[in-house]
Parts: sequence; structure tokens; C-alpha cells
Amino acid sequence: MIKIIVVEDSPVAREYLAYILTSDPAIQVVGTASNGVEALEILRHNKPDVITMDIHMPMMDGFEATRRIMEIFPTPIVIVSGSSEGKEVASTFRAIEAGALAVVRRPPGVNHEEFEAASKELIQTVKLMSEVKVVKRIPRPFQAHIAVQPKISTPLLKTAGIQAIAIGASTGGPPVLQKILSDLPQGFPVPVLIVQHIAQGFVEGFTEWLSGASRFPVSVASHGERLEPGHGYVAPDGFHLGVGNGLRIVLSDHAPENGMRPSADHLFRTVAQALGPAAVGVLLTGMGRDGAVGLKTMKEKGAITIAQDEESSVVHGMPGEAIKLGAATQVLPPEDIAVILNTLAKKVE
Repeated sequence: MIKIIVVEDSPVAREYLAYILTSDPAIQVVGTASNGVEALEILRHNKPDVITMDIHMPMMDGFEATRRIMEIFPTPIVIVSGSSEGKEVASTFRAIEAGALAVVRRPPGVNHEEFEAASKELIQTVKLMSEVKVVKRIPRPFQAHIAVQPKISTPLLKTAGIQAIAIGASTGGPPVLQKILSDLPQGFPVPVLIVQHIAQGFVEGFTEWLSGASRFPVSVASHGERLEPGHGYVAPDGFHLGVGNGLRIVLSDHAPENGMRPSADHLFRTVAQALGPAAVGVLLTGMGRDGAVGLKTMKEKGAITIAQDEESSVVHGMPGEAIKLGAATQVLPPEDIAVILNTLAKKVE
């Protein structure tokens, strides 16, 4: 049985979430709380496998509760949001920064046409996150690492003319993306394309949060848009993100790849076809194997390819699969990924 604690300030919403979750025979709700203070007290006596967390609560909100839980009682946390408005969703990503693993929408009422799909997504996310082994978070964890110039092989140092950077990420990806982008300087001379696996309806809020938190301009990609230097483009809901002739964005509703649309494999493959060696591919933390084959395609076309290392990954599935395939020319933590991107970009200027 997967043991769950539901943290939600609305009594009706608490009962509703418990009803949905326990409709799966593998899930047991072992406690509920109306705010972060109550949640911390429950955790002194119970060790759940997953916590579902609301954000806006009295006494202690979801962000502060997540921060304290990850410092004292590290547990997989799934943020359940009742809103998909950009500014509202952007605030939930502060909890992702603090250590929460995923954000999903609260399912609509039982008579709503999307009830079944949203309930399935919530249950599936909770089950997947229960398998993640989280560790105690130290405040500002990235500051503990002093980035040094990573060793770059001679062939890479000779590379010039990088025209785009493609990044794929899933579970644990948002704070890593925020770290990498925040370390890129103003006037960065290369566009960055991003596929981040995220629940339907949250891309706008994620993009708004990422742009503000990193101070690197990021927007949701539009079909036919020309890539501009120093700008990030995030794949929209339900569409694959790719690159076509003339450095223009190509969105497609082709079948999902590895169960995903957008898919990192699709992004990497189109970048490999369009740019060959004039690109960098980066595969970050995430569950599954999406992006591994595409990253290998980029490498075979002469591109520089980077996989996040296991120690810094929340889930090493995606980058781990790429490493097994021999798809990565470099295996690095986020700080060093930013360093190498800056080094390569300087050759473009």
C-alpha cells in the first residue's frame, strides 16, 4: 500500500482528494491536515510514502510547509493546485524550488468531462512519486558546490558556431533549469529550447516562474517563430517542439513519443537534423527514458551532448539511459553545465 497524507485547507477538497486517491486499491490515506503546521505534527508520528500539498493555506502555506518538511522529514511531495492561472501557478513553483517533485491540477467535479482523465493523472503521479528516494534538503543546496571549469575535450574546444541549445527535463527539472539559466549572462548569444514534462495546464505558469526566477527571458514557443539569441522557448501543452529551416520553431501534434508530447526525443532529433554539429543537447533529471535516443542522434551528428550526473539528479532515469547508450559527451552537475554552456557561447560572440 502507498500511504498518503493529504494537506488541503478546504474540508470539502480534502475529502474529495481522499475519495479520488483511495479509489485506487493500492493507495491508503493515512492522515489529512488543513495547513502546514498540522502536516508537520502528523509527520512526527507517521511516515507516509507521499504527501499531496495545497499552496494557499492559513498559518503555514504550502511553500513553507514543503521547505520545512524537506529539511526535517524528507518525503516525496506532490503539489495539487486548484488553479491553472499563470500567476497562481507561478507561485506553486516556489514549492518545487523547495523540494516538491511535481505539480498537478486538482480534478474537477465528478460530472465534469475531464474528471476521469484528471483523476487518473493525479493517481498516476502519486504512484510514480512514491518510488522517488528523496533526501534531506539543506537551505540553498546549490551554494555548497563551487563550480570550477570542467575539463572539455580538445574536439569540443575546437567547436564553433553553436546556433542553439536544446534541453530536456522531467521530474526534478524545474529548479535545475532555473539554476542553469540563472547562470547564463545577459546578452547570451544562443537561443535555448526546452522540453519540460509537466501536467497539462501548467506550462504558462511554469514559464512565467522560470523567466522571473532565472532572470533569463523565457516564453512559450509559437509555431513559425524565429529563434532569437539569449531567449528561452518552452514547448507548449500537447505539442512537440522542434526546429526547422531558418532557425524557426516547428510545433507538431504527431503521436506521443515515449508516452510524452512534448517529447525530448523529438526536440533532439529535429535539432540534430536541422543543425548537426552546430548545437548542444542537454538531458536533465527525469523519470523514464525520453530524450536518450534523441541525444545519441545529436551526438552522431557531431553535436555536443551533456547528461546530468546521478548525484545531482532527483531521478536519474532519463540522463542515466542516455549515459548507458553512450549518448553523452559530458556528464556534469548543473553548475558545470552552465559553465560549459558559457564557455561554448563565448566562441560564438
